[in-house]
Amino acid sequence: MRLLFREARVWDGTGAPPVMADVLVEGERIAAVMPLPSRLHADDARVIEAAGRFLMPGLVEGHAHPSFCERPQSVDLGEIPPEEHTLETMYNARRLLEAGFTSAFSAASAKLRLDVVIRDAIEAGRIPGPRLKAASPEITVTGGLGDERLLHLERQSFGLIADGPDELARAVRLCAREGVDTIKLNVSGDGPIRAARSRMTVMREAELRVACEVAHDFGKTVAVHARASHSVQRALDCGADVLYHCEFADEAALDRLEAERDRIFLGPAIAPIYNSLHPPEGVLPLRDPARIAHLQDTLEHAVRTYQAVRRRGIRVVIGGDYGFPVTPQGTNARDLELYVKLFGYTPSEALQCATRVGGELMGISVGLVRAGYLADLLLVDGDPLEDVRVLQDRARLAMIVQGGRVFWEGGRDSWEGGRGKGEG
Repeated sequence: MRLLFREARVWDGTGAPPVMADVLVEGERIAAVMPLPSRLHADDARVIEAAGRFLMPGLVEGHAHPSFCERPQSVDLGEIPPEEHTLETMYNARRLLEAGFTSAFSAASAKLRLDVVIRDAIEAGRIPGPRLKAASPEITVTGGLGDERLLHLERQSFGLIADGPDELARAVRLCAREGVDTIKLNVSGDGPIRAARSRMTVMREAELRVACEVAHDFGKTVAVHARASHSVQRALDCGADVLYHCEFADEAALDRLEAERDRIFLGPAIAPIYNSLHPPEGVLPLRDPARIAHLQDTLEHAVRTYQAVRRRGIRVVIGGDYGFPVTPQGTNARDLELYVKLFGYTPSEALQCATRVGGELMGISVGLVRAGYLADLLLVDGDPLEDVRVLQDRARLAMIVQGGRVFWEGGRDSWEGGRGKGEG
C-alpha cells in the first residue's frame, strides 16, 4: 500500500522546526519527505490531503505495563486467572495504540509470558497493538518490591522472587528461555512496601551483577527499578541499560548518570505520583496523611532530579506505571504535560522524549519522520508544539498509521489484521 500525505506540517522528531512537506509511504516505510514547494507524485497512492495539519512520528511508551489492569493494589494482579489476564492485556494493547502509541517498551509483565504472547500476536498481525518489547516479570528479592507473600499465605503477585546470585542467574535464564526482550530487576524498595522503602537498596551487588551479566549473555536489555541514590549507582556499576524512577539520586549519582548518558536511558514515571496528589476526575483523593507526605516528598525530589537530568542532557523517555486506577491505560500522553509543567522541558523536548529518544530505546527505526524509517505516524488536528495536551485528546488524532497501515481514521479504528509489522 502507498500513502501520500500532501501539504502536511511535518515535525520530524529531531527537534527541528516543522516544515510544510509531502510525505510518501511505500509499504511499511517512509519513502520520501519532500519540503514544499517541490512536490511528490504517486499515481497509485492513496492521497491524504493534510491541509497543513501536524504530521509527526507515532509515540513511544518507554515504561509500559500492558498487563497492569488498573486493579486497586498490585497484589491483585496475581489473582487474575491467566486466561482473563491475557484478554485484558490484549485490550490494553489496543488502548495504547488508539492513544497514538505505536511502540511500547515494557517495563515488566505481571505474569511471565503475558508480554511475550501479546508481542508475538501483534507482530503476526492477529491483534492490534504497539510494537512491543516484551519484559520479564519484576525480578525481586525476599522482602523487596513484588514480594507480596505472607507467612501464613503463599500468594502470587507480579514479582518473581530470587535470592542470591545463583537464583538470580536462574531467574534471568528462565525469562530469556521464554522469549522476553527485557529483564526487569527491582534494585531498590518502594514507598508502599513494608520492609523495603524507596531509599533502600535491597538487591546485593553480587546478585545484580550476575543478573546483568547473564541477561547480556542472552542479548537482553536490563531495566531496573532504582529510586534510591545508592541503587542508581549500583545499577550503573553492574551495567544496567535502563533506569526507572531515580528520584533520590544525589549529585554523585547524577554525575555518574551524566558520564554514561550516551549508553543509558532514564524514565521518571511521574504520573502515578502526581495523579495521586492531584487525582483526575472520578478518582477519590488520598486520606492517609503519611502516604500523602511520602508522595509529596517523592514529587519534590523527582522535580529536582529531572530538572537536573534535563540540564545534563541525559536521555529520558516518557511513560511509566500506567495501568493503575490513578493512571488508566491509554492516558499515557499525560507525561508530556507533566514534563513541561514540572521538569522544565519545552514542548519540543518533551515530544522528542516521546518519539526520537523512545525510538532509540526500542532499538528499531521508529521515532522519526525520515526516509527509510518505519511509517509510524500521527496526523494531528492541532499543534502539540504550542500545547502538548492536544495529544491527550483522541478526537484530535485524525489518523494513526502503523507500519504504513491506517489503524485509526475519522474517530474509528480501521484495523484489518493479517500480516506482521516488520521490525520489532
